[in-house]
Amino acid sequence: MRKLARRLAALALLGPAALLAAPADHLNPPGLAAPAGYSHVVVAPAGRTVYVAGQMATDASGRLVGGADFGAQAEQVFANLKTALDAAGASFGQVARLDMYVTDITQLKALRAARDKYIDAKHPPASTLVEVRRLVRPDALLEIGAVAVVPER
Repeated sequence: MRKLARRLAALALLGPAALLAAPADHLNPPGLAAPAGYSHVVVAPAGRTVYVAGQMATDASGRLVGGADFGAQAEQVFANLKTALDAAGASFGQVARLDMYVTDITQLKALRAARDKYIDAKHPPASTLVEVRRLVRPDALLEIGAVAVVPER
């Protein structure tokens, strides 16, 4: 927390525009186990919050992409998230949180391979990953929602 306080104080000296343009802070505080592939805490700058509903591996017509291939579905899900973020004037660099629901937790490697093409793997968003019995579409293998914070201009 001291690091964050020092950073905010330094940015305040530069004026309000610097605070608004500040990137998110990704924190992994002492006392919490080292995370694998996510950040424990993301402190986003002031801005517009963008909530993206859970996306599945469907094309623009609503047809499932990837069949029973988890990796192919994951690729489509992240492409859909990018389309949704773009529509709101946001990017994956501004995603503070991902909520991921999968029907097979053993597919984590394929999930991360797709995800890491879009996010900054050195500063990943805060994330939740849950294995579920099924999703609203029985042929869907995963669903992911996102929260992004777009700095004010």
